[in-house]
Amino acid sequence: METPFSPAVVGIDVSKATLAVCYPADGQPHHLEVSNSPAGFAQLVRTCPAESLYVMEATGTYYLALAYHLHAHGAKVAVLNPLIIKRFIQMHLSKGKSDRKDAQWLMRYGQQRATPSWQPDEAVLVECRQLEQVSEQLLKQKTMVTNSLEALAQQPVISPVAQQRLLQTKQLLEEQVKAVEEELLALLEQRYAQEMPLLRSIPGIGRKTAGMLLLFAGGFTPYANYRQLIAKAGLSPREHTSGTSIRGKVRITKMGGGLIRSKLYLCSFSAKRANAACKALYDRLVAKGKHGKVALIAVCNKLLKQAFAIVKSGVPYQADFTSLAT
Repeated sequence: METPFSPAVVGIDVSKATLAVCYPADGQPHHLEVSNSPAGFAQLVRTCPAESLYVMEATGTYYLALAYHLHAHGAKVAVLNPLIIKRFIQMHLSKGKSDRKDAQWLMRYGQQRATPSWQPDEAVLVECRQLEQVSEQLLKQKTMVTNSLEALAQQPVISPVAQQRLLQTKQLLEEQVKAVEEELLALLEQRYAQEMPLLRSIPGIGRKTAGMLLLFAGGFTPYANYRQLIAKAGLSPREHTSGTSIRGKVRITKMGGGLIRSKLYLCSFSAKRANAACKALYDRLVAKGKHGKVALIAVCNKLLKQAFAIVKSGVPYQADFTSLAT
């Protein structure tokens, strides 16, 4: 849903400790700095014009407390992809960077462009994303410990105590990863009781990927077509050509969705064997001389297209159902 242009737009550059604010008063931009805390939020609302539209970037998790506070108090909130603002600033050929300038650019963007209205996620999905982050952090730690064990094995003298401690740590991390993933999937299966079996009916998509895909896509409800989903996953092809002299390789955008891309890529290996439409696509591209990795990326796109169609229709995967296999 698009928010109509507001005569009072407040731009907020969010950092961990402070909020750099730019708001209109007497036809001129005014600046304010407050703490990124409930006390700062209250000061912000008292200072800025009533019925303001608050525009900010999605900077990590630092914006969330502010966005929730403003939304809870009935304010209009827009949370933008930082890349959108970066392109907007570049389009105006601006030079230099500071928190005050960024806040003013956010205000100008809200004054000149229609902005999507921000709504907070369901509490269960917020919890699921936190569990997902913990799982990824634990996996990274496990990788570090595994690398340390491999490095230790190359030493001419190996301390049995050091090796034992690393092995114990690795085992503990594996147990924690398994426990967190199980808790996450249990929550997702409860929230998406209808959608999970539908996605798992697709050859190549297992329980974990089905859950991660639903979490990534918000149950697919925010998307009008599968192309939007592919774009969010960073799997859209990006061409780099100009005239007759520049003929760059076609690559994917890789903008966002790194975690789901990696999971879909792993799924593509089994999908190109067990999924009729994916196998036909993979074989056709390889026969045309395409690199195997390029063909697998195409399979990832096919899986997303199938997932979108199946969840939206409520019909499980059918190998001979042409609207899903094309």
